[in-house]
Amino acid sequence: MQHVSPVREPLVTGGKTYHDVTQDVCRQVEAAPNVRWMAALAVALFFLGVFFYSVYRTLWYGIGEWGLNKTVGWAWDITNFVWWVGIGHAGTLISAVLLLFRQKWRTSINRAAEAMTIFAVICAAMFPVLHMGRPWLAYWVFPLQNTFGSLWVNFNSPLLWDVFAISTYFTVSLVFWYTGLVPDFATIRDRAKGPIAKVAYSLLSMGWKGSAKHWSRYETVSLILAGVSTPLVLSVHTIVSMDFATSVVPGWHTTIFPPYFVAGAIFSGFAMVLTLMLITRVVFKLEDYITLEHIALMNKIMMVTGSIVGVAYITEFFIAWYSGVEFEQYAFINRATGPYWWAYWSMMTCNVISPQLVWFRRIRYSIPATFVLSIIVNIGMWFERFVIIVTSLHRDYLPSSWAMFSPSIIDIGIYVGTLGLFFTLFLLFAKFFPVINMAEVKSVLKYTVDNGPTYTGHDPHHTTPQTATHGVPASAPVNYDKHD
Repeated sequence: MQHVSPVREPLVTGGKTYHDVTQDVCRQVEAAPNVRWMAALAVALFFLGVFFYSVYRTLWYGIGEWGLNKTVGWAWDITNFVWWVGIGHAGTLISAVLLLFRQKWRTSINRAAEAMTIFAVICAAMFPVLHMGRPWLAYWVFPLQNTFGSLWVNFNSPLLWDVFAISTYFTVSLVFWYTGLVPDFATIRDRAKGPIAKVAYSLLSMGWKGSAKHWSRYETVSLILAGVSTPLVLSVHTIVSMDFATSVVPGWHTTIFPPYFVAGAIFSGFAMVLTLMLITRVVFKLEDYITLEHIALMNKIMMVTGSIVGVAYITEFFIAWYSGVEFEQYAFINRATGPYWWAYWSMMTCNVISPQLVWFRRIRYSIPATFVLSIIVNIGMWFERFVIIVTSLHRDYLPSSWAMFSPSIIDIGIYVGTLGLFFTLFLLFAKFFPVINMAEVKSVLKYTVDNGPTYTGHDPHHTTPQTATHGVPASAPVNYDKHD
């Protein structure tokens, strides 16, 4: 006898069959580009052009094109670097940690979140590379033998730790993302009509046949990568936080930075996932796969991590007072009441107050409210990084070196340009790659006693061998949500 929990909301609505999943997800890959997609790509490409122009000015005329001054030496570029790394955090958490905890609600959003991670890390990497001034010598940051004398990287520098952390994070995330795409590439390969598409997706699918052995290897590799990726969720932003925490600058050298930065990264990452998925579900008509339940669950995680960040803000003030160090106390008082008070209170409003609205069920399940809230959170998280960096630096130990920072037009151009780079990459991904993991979504289709299995016939476009009962291989990662 079959039983289905009356409590659990269905993860896929609309009574979808396996064939419906294939059709719905492949639709935007196989169809010609529509006007809305082309208009969005045109806007993204315009800002990408702004990025290339700003990079040209930076490389040709030097770092003096930026608004850096003698006191605020990091300023805009490192603010944006940390912001982008934070946005890239949610992809690994959704893919790896939730996979290990067997959270089935991740299946509709993990693919886009993983892609977001990769594109965000690419955008983040632009800033330290450009900050070098001579990026064609960027290989000097790696511990390689060289013929230029006794030059060797300083392993005590947190900036070198960043190189290892970010490159490892990017590599593992890329492999994880691509591994999950292979079965879906095979589905598109078998449906492709044009010779170019057939060859391209044949190469991308790497000979996938959907055999029992292939599914077994797929699940094994996914679990191994999830196990490897899980420590990265904690380590990457912990190491980024040590750029600050290992210094002696008032307002930076604090042990709360690693957990505080990790919570903030998950906070901003989930906000960006929500922003992208709310647009994607409407544009590609995927409301049955990215449901209100998915949105509510992501809102809950955003509320929890936002509350953790709020506690960290308060703890910083307490520790500054408790330390009795006047420089530390002044740094935090200056943040809240000094010349950059507007940035501090923008941060507090966006990151601490606004997520508390999610306590209300009406807000949690509201599409417009969630979309606005997700954008507000990422604005607030940008202000957080700006406040940490600029307000700690613009008032040095010596009043003679005090200065106000303001970005140059090239600074703004590079930041806006990385947004163009990010959305260009994401729009291309959403058009030419399946934006939802078909294989994993098929594994969580809802089965009930009344209507029996939702699969009713052979799907000629499904790449896995059909069985007599449910139309998926026995070794596929399938969970029918039932007890026999």
